[in-house]
Amino acid sequence: MTGTYIACHHCGQMHERSALASGQRASCVRCGTVLWSQGVLNSTAWLAIVLTSLIAFTIANFMPVGTITAVGLKSSSTFLDAVAATWRAGYPSVAIMCFATGFLMPLLDILILAWLLAFSRQGRVAPGLNLLSRWLHYVRPWAMVPVFMLGALVAIVKLADMASLTPGAGLWAYAALTFLLTGLSKLNSERVWLLAEQDGAVQSMPVSIEPQHHPLDCEVCGQITMSTADEGHCQRCHTRVHYRKPAHKTRTLAILLTAIILYLPANLYPVMINTTVLGGTSSHTILGGILELWNMGSWDLALIVFIASFVVPLTKIVILAILLGRPAKGRRDTMMHYTRMYQTVELIGQWSMLDVFVVILLTSLVNFGPLMTVRPDVGAAAFGMVVVVTMFATMNFDIRKGWDEVDDDIELPDYQPAATAPTFT
Repeated sequence: MTGTYIACHHCGQMHERSALASGQRASCVRCGTVLWSQGVLNSTAWLAIVLTSLIAFTIANFMPVGTITAVGLKSSSTFLDAVAATWRAGYPSVAIMCFATGFLMPLLDILILAWLLAFSRQGRVAPGLNLLSRWLHYVRPWAMVPVFMLGALVAIVKLADMASLTPGAGLWAYAALTFLLTGLSKLNSERVWLLAEQDGAVQSMPVSIEPQHHPLDCEVCGQITMSTADEGHCQRCHTRVHYRKPAHKTRTLAILLTAIILYLPANLYPVMINTTVLGGTSSHTILGGILELWNMGSWDLALIVFIASFVVPLTKIVILAILLGRPAKGRRDTMMHYTRMYQTVELIGQWSMLDVFVVILLTSLVNFGPLMTVRPDVGAAAFGMVVVVTMFATMNFDIRKGWDEVDDDIELPDYQPAATAPTFT
């Protein structure tokens, strides 16, 4: 049986690729995951959004986020100033994490999209398409501009009682960039390849379904490659692909244990230290900062920070532990619940970085020498590492392995290698 197929990244079920009407989407018949959709925007429209994002990104990073006035002195800061101040304060690990997630990764994301779409809209294959789409797939989860924007709002509220703050052009540009990048989050590497197909720049390669072969699913371009081995290379974009991620439970468990170890100092040690002439030196843990916001009357932001900085990382750790300890076999409805839990962890992964961004921004803005300073502390470095490590743990886990062992209680075609038509909405 030869044709064009797509595999669900969450359960492995194969489906025949069908043309969709504008605004329509196809969902997996087995686990309900959205497989692909037909948006209303073409390559030209997406390119316009990307170029607008690049302009907003430039303004956001090279214009001050804000200027504070205290004791007759003024201090302003861009995002890059905040990174540099954190480095000078003696925490290069925090500075590197913030530079990568708040500047480098978003910039790469935007530039790669601009390059690929500029050629796609002309019906041409972009030079470096295989490599750049692979980079886009790996870079995307680490671009955290919306998280920094929320962190900037929290920092503004924290500064309200310390000094007078005037929002800068960089802050408004970050607000616009957050909106634009939220829209661009739908334009992943697979969607870029799908647009290139629609523009005639590339073609999907038909495959022959044979019982003795494994379907190797490429998460970069969506192409199915049939192979007798458990691993190989995508026949279209040449990305290394596996039938299932090797030793996924062992690796995930090792990474998760690292996150648990780091989680303790992240919450017990201060994330920042305030020094003032009149008030002396005071330190704040994550929970201490939340209580401070609550006492200031900003209960809404206190709730947001509590969820992002305490509930989210703990939830990720608990859910991954549940997934690792699930029974070897189970029913389809149970596996559906596990899949939704895993998708939740994928969705909330980066938002724990909120407090780290707050700390670096305060470090840069509140810098008045012996009169008033803020600097990061051990808790910020540990907390940033918790965010990074839990995201790696999520990426290493393979939820499809659980579906391989499911006793399906609904009528479906044979799981492998037969394919079925997806459901449409």
